[in-house]
Amino acid sequence: MTDNRSAAPQTVTPLVYDGSLRSRLEALRELVGLSRTRLDSRTLSEAGRVLDEASARRRLSGQHTVVAIAGATGSGKSQLFNALAGVTISETGVRRPTTAAPIACSWSDGAASLIERLGIPPRLRRRPLPTGDGESPLRGLVLIDLPDHDSAAVQHRRHVDRILALVDAVIWVVDPEKYADAVLHERYLRPMAAHAEVMFVVLNQIDRLPGEAAEQVLDDLRRLLDEDGIALGEYGEPGTTVLALSALTGDGVGELREALGQFVSERGAPNRRISADVDVAAARLWPVYATQRRTGLSEQAREEFSDRLADAVGATAAGEAAERAWLRNANRACGTPWLRLWRWYHDRGEPTTGRLPGRTQSEEEATARQRVEQAVRTVADRASAGLPAPWAQAVREAAVRGSQGLPEALDELTARAGVPAGRPPRPGWWPLAVLVQASMTILQFLGGLWLLGQIIGVMAPNLGVPVLLMVIGIVGGPLIEWSCRMAARGPARRYGLEAERRLREAAAGCGRARVLDPVAAELLRYREVREQYGRVVGTGR
Repeated sequence: MTDNRSAAPQTVTPLVYDGSLRSRLEALRELVGLSRTRLDSRTLSEAGRVLDEASARRRLSGQHTVVAIAGATGSGKSQLFNALAGVTISETGVRRPTTAAPIACSWSDGAASLIERLGIPPRLRRRPLPTGDGESPLRGLVLIDLPDHDSAAVQHRRHVDRILALVDAVIWVVDPEKYADAVLHERYLRPMAAHAEVMFVVLNQIDRLPGEAAEQVLDDLRRLLDEDGIALGEYGEPGTTVLALSALTGDGVGELREALGQFVSERGAPNRRISADVDVAAARLWPVYATQRRTGLSEQAREEFSDRLADAVGATAAGEAAERAWLRNANRACGTPWLRLWRWYHDRGEPTTGRLPGRTQSEEEATARQRVEQAVRTVADRASAGLPAPWAQAVREAAVRGSQGLPEALDELTARAGVPAGRPPRPGWWPLAVLVQASMTILQFLGGLWLLGQIIGVMAPNLGVPVLLMVIGIVGGPLIEWSCRMAARGPARRYGLEAERRLREAAAGCGRARVLDPVAAELLRYREVREQYGRVVGTGR
C-alpha cells in the first residue's frame, strides 16, 4: 500500500537518550573540542559524524525504530520484507538487482521525518496491510528494504552504506549459498561487531535445505559470526539474534516477527545504536589518546632541568667567586697595615666585586647555548615519553617555542641576579677586629719610638719593655689576621651559597616560565582529554 496520507503536522515525541549515553556524548563533544588544535580533522571525522548523527536522531521520533533489511543479490530480502508487511511492497523476481532504491514501510504515523532523513522520497514510502485484530505488534517499526549490498551498480552500494549509518537496527538476510561470502563479513559484519545488539542475522531459504542441513548451515553461520567478533544473544545475554526461516513458505517468519515486535516495543534500539557508534569512534581514537604507561613530568626531571640551566649560567662558579670576594674583603679589613698596603698595590688593577667576567667570548656563549638546548631537549623527551604521537609532538613543540630566546634571558638575569656590585657586607665583629689590629700596629710604633728615644739618648735605657711591645705588635697582627680569616670562612661560604642559590632560583624561574609551564600546560590538556576519553569509553562513568 502506498502511503498517500497528508503531510499534516503530527505530534512527535523526540528521542530521549539515557543518562549514561548523554554523559558519553557530552564527553565526546568535549573531547573533540579540546583536540581540534592538536589532531587533524580526518582523525576526528568519525567522532564528529557520530555527534552530528546523535544530535539529529535525538530531535526525531523516539516512538519509532528504523530497521533496515540488507542482503546480497538473491538472498530473498525483498521476499522477507513483503512477508513481514503482509502485502507485496517490494518487487521480487529473477531480474538482478531487483531493489534499485530503498523502500520504506511504516507501521504507525509520525515517522515521516525519520524517513526523510534517510532520503527516501514519498513515492517509495508504503504502509503494511492492516491487521484485523487491533493494534499491530510491530507498531512503531519503520522497515527499510535496501538495494543489494553486492550490486554491480555503484549507486546501489552507496545507498546501502549511507542508510546503514543512519538506521537504528539492521536485519542481515543471508542464503545457504552466500552466508560465508567474504564481502559480507569483511566489509559489513566484522566492522559492525560493536553493533551486535542492534543486528538480526537471518538465514533465509531453508526450504531449499534437506533434512538437518539447515541446522548445520545455521551452526556454521554462528561460528563465522563468532569469528567476526559478533556477540550472539543465544542464552538471554545481549547480542545478535540469529534465526533460520523461509520467506517463501513462511516457515520461521512468525518467530522473526515476534522477536522484532519485542525489539521495537522496548524502544531501546536508537540508544544502543548511538552507544555502539560511540564505541566504534572511541576505538578508532584509541591510538591518539590512550597510553599504557605513566606520563607526565616528574619532580626529578624538573630538578635536573633546573640544575642544567644553573650550570649553563655558571651558578656554582658565581657562588665560588662570591665566597672568594668575601674572604678577600675580610683580608683587606683585618690584615696588617703592611700586608694591606702590599695587597692594595698588587690588586689595584683587579675588580673588587668578585663577579665573574662577563660572557663575552664566543666559545663561552656557544657552550652555554649548547647546555641550554640540551637541557630543553632532555626535559621535552622526558615529558613526552609514553604519550601518543600527536600529544608528544605538541609537548616537544611547546618546549621548543619556550626555548627561543632562553639563552639571552639567562644571560640577562645572570647580570641582575649574580653577585651584587660593591664589597660584600661585613659581620658585626669586623670593627672590633680592625680596632685590635690597629692596636697591634700602635704597639709596634710605640715600641719602635721608645727604642729610638733610647738610641738618641732622650729616654733611659730599657730594652725589655719596648722590645716586648714590638714583639706583641709584630706577632699579634698576623695572628689576628689568621684568626679573622678562619672566622670569615663560615660567613664567606654562606655568602657564596646564597649567591649561588639566588642565581639558581633565577635560572629555574626563567626556565619554568618559558619551558616547564608551557610543557605542563600541554600535559594538563592531555590529562583533560584522557579523562574525557575515559568517560567516552565508559571507564569514567
